[in-house]
Amino acid sequence: MAKFLLSLHVLVSVLFIGPVAVAVSMFPRRAKAALAGGPDAAGEAGVLRVLHRITQVYALLGVSVPVLGIGVAQVMDVLGQSWLIVSMVLTAIAGLSLLLFVLPGQQAAVDALGLAPEDEQHGKAVKGLRLLPMTAGVFNLLWAVVVVLMIIRPGSTTGV
Repeated sequence: MAKFLLSLHVLVSVLFIGPVAVAVSMFPRRAKAALAGGPDAAGEAGVLRVLHRITQVYALLGVSVPVLGIGVAQVMDVLGQSWLIVSMVLTAIAGLSLLLFVLPGQQAAVDALGLAPEDEQHGKAVKGLRLLPMTAGVFNLLWAVVVVLMIIRPGSTTGV
């Protein structure tokens, strides 16, 4: 049962967190181009909407990753180990950064599409874009650290 749950946990991690990480990383540059206007703005706006939708849908699906992870930890009897507790805290911080910073920033940019540059909402969205690359980087860095912790597993009994 542990091998099955672990395999499912890793598979779901790759399939659901990977697209979020990519979409979150691509969004700021595309948003800047879409909000700047110009000849390619219409195409960029479409890409922006798709990236935001990918972030929303896969973030929701990504909730299954920690849920399965907790199930794996229970089966493997490692729930109290420090590396796992740190991983769970980092996962929670990554989720909160996505929920509190990334998704609202993306939504503001999408909402500002088609507005005139002198519109106040457009201006706020452009100013908000300054934080999106940083929050995307923090989000992805947190997931990278969690992955490393899952692989290294201090105190692992596997002998690796």
